Amino acid sequence: MKTVTHNANTRGHANHGWLDSHHSFSFANYYNPERIHFGALRVLNDDIVKGGNGFGSHPHDNMEIVSIPLKGALEHKDTTGRHEIIKTNDVQIMSAGSGITHSEYNASKTDPVNFLQIWVFPKVKNIAPRYEQKTFDPAARENKFQVVVSPEQNSEAVYINQDAWFSLGTLKKEFTTSYDVKRQGNGVYVFVLSGEVTVNGQKLNTRDGLGVSETESLSITANADAEVLLLDVPMM
Repeated sequence: MKTVTHNANTRGHANHGWLDSHHSFSFANYYNPERIHFGALRVLNDDIVKGGNGFGSHPHDNMEIVSIPLKGALEHKDTTGRHEIIKTNDVQIMSAGSGITHSEYNASKTDPVNFLQIWVFPKVKNIAPRYEQKTFDPAARENKFQVVVSPEQNSEAVYINQDAWFSLGTLKKEFTTSYDVKRQGNGVYVFVLSGEVTVNGQKLNTRDGLGVSETESLSITANADAEVLLLDVPMM
């Protein structure tokens, strides 16, 4: 088993006034040669955008881009013609494929929005750009892991063009569970949204990250009430 730990206070940080962003991996002006990616997981940004602000239209290609609002709502527009509002408990995915241009703005003029922006290298390049979003019942992840992103077509999760699974769990204090890696050769990046957990003997606090590879399962114990995101991705 191999592990890599990214404590919350070691993440890259950029505060642009309208945008306060923490980077688990190298992004924009933050560069760390030891934090380029974890397998197919390329970007994990923890973004807070002030009311009335956002990211203007900009292009992407050949990347699977997932947005998970944690608080507030985002307004999304793109060149596929989509114009959507993404709220807490929604998960959005955009396959940039052969090329797409999009914008993301805070849907509120006054309140901040906090969301995770996650990029994953695609399995197949230059596909037709696509967009999908779904709303998930938070009660379905109490003391269990709810799959919200999956490569399995027609599942309850949003579809990703990669052998990757994202799962959310809301764990009560002292609850212990295990997580089986979905695909042989995949690794799991554990990101603690809130609270405190112990994963395979390692204690993690709010916004800490732990990458685990060359194992078939994880042991997870909530030391306090906790919310956890698991990113199960090919190690490439």
